[in-house]
Amino acid sequence: MLQSFKLALKSIWGNKMRSFLTMLGIIIGVAAVIILVSLVNGYMGSVVESFASMGVNQINVNVTNLASRSLDVDQMYAFYEEHTDLFGELSPNVTLSSTIKYGDDSMTSTSVAGRSEQYLEIKSYELETGRNIAYSDIVSRQKVCVIGAYVANELYGSSQNAIGRTLKIDGYAFKIIGVAEAQDADNMEDGGTDDFVWIPYSVAVKMSRNANITNYTFTALDTSKADECTTVIKNFLYETFKDEDLYRVTAMSEMLDSLNEQIAMMSGMLGGIAGISLLVAGVGVMNIMLVSVTERTREIGIRKSLGADKGTIMRQFVIEAAVTSSLGGIIGILVGCVATTVVGAAVGVSATPTLSAVVISFSVSVGIGLLFGYMPASRAANLNPIDALRSEKSVPAAAFCIILET
Repeated sequence: MLQSFKLALKSIWGNKMRSFLTMLGIIIGVAAVIILVSLVNGYMGSVVESFASMGVNQINVNVTNLASRSLDVDQMYAFYEEHTDLFGELSPNVTLSSTIKYGDDSMTSTSVAGRSEQYLEIKSYELETGRNIAYSDIVSRQKVCVIGAYVANELYGSSQNAIGRTLKIDGYAFKIIGVAEAQDADNMEDGGTDDFVWIPYSVAVKMSRNANITNYTFTALDTSKADECTTVIKNFLYETFKDEDLYRVTAMSEMLDSLNEQIAMMSGMLGGIAGISLLVAGVGVMNIMLVSVTERTREIGIRKSLGADKGTIMRQFVIEAAVTSSLGGIIGILVGCVATTVVGAAVGVSATPTLSAVVISFSVSVGIGLLFGYMPASRAANLNPIDALRSEKSVPAAAFCIILET
């Protein structure tokens, strides 16, 4: 075995250019698998992270109220109170298309919405300063608001300066009682996660001139019971509306699971496409090994005449193919890891080579070497020693030395 390995290395080293060209397909294939899978995982991972930041325990409910069948906020809260063993928080949501102003400054891209006192906890936000909307503010319809860090900085210079100031929403004056901590301090912009104003939902309902609230957000106490929570809500809504087309219940955990499945499928598909180049490289390995067998016909005849059996000959050429593919796989891994970091930085994706992609691509490259090296090795092992000795091909000195050692 050791002698076969030494002969394989000498053969590879003795034909450097041919060996490199043989490895090149393996290198490109392995690198392509690592780069594509890592970039896709990095990009989709950022999407999943952004998605998860919205709250995987959240359940969004949208209803369509009719004159004959409708659901008001008191009924929804009564349902919520009956199932506090399943639900953590509840917030009615009323979205307004409004312009906010302070003095001569105005902002038109800011998200303005009516929320409950529990919405801050639903979003897992913390207050930088001030207080949150209170239940008493909702009951008495107080014109107070909690604003995002971007709004505070743009209109008042800082969060501290914003507290106690007046903000006008569609001409109505609201007192700023709290400022939320920045969620994306490095990327605060119009329409971003920190560009919002929350007011009591009871006030938002009056401003929207719509008596019915059509959107609610629940949180599940246990994310693993999100399916049960969704079922309970759907059953309640069906009893109210008697028509599944009049409501929609969406669990964020279900959407996240679906997204993860799509990511896995996409990674596998791209990895498979990149893996095709490994198959092409395998054909190249086979062709080169067939050429090698032809060139070394006389060497094989001498070894057989000195007592080498078929197994020894076959093992030599299989090892040579496996070593060539393994070296190509190792180089491909190094190239793929470096290229992943460089390309990821260039396109703004945090991409890190995954262990699974490295292991699978390397294993496939070695497997291809063994698989495609078998036919040339079998051909060499089955050569008739008398016919092989008649070959006019000369035996390399290095190979001859190893033959004598056997």
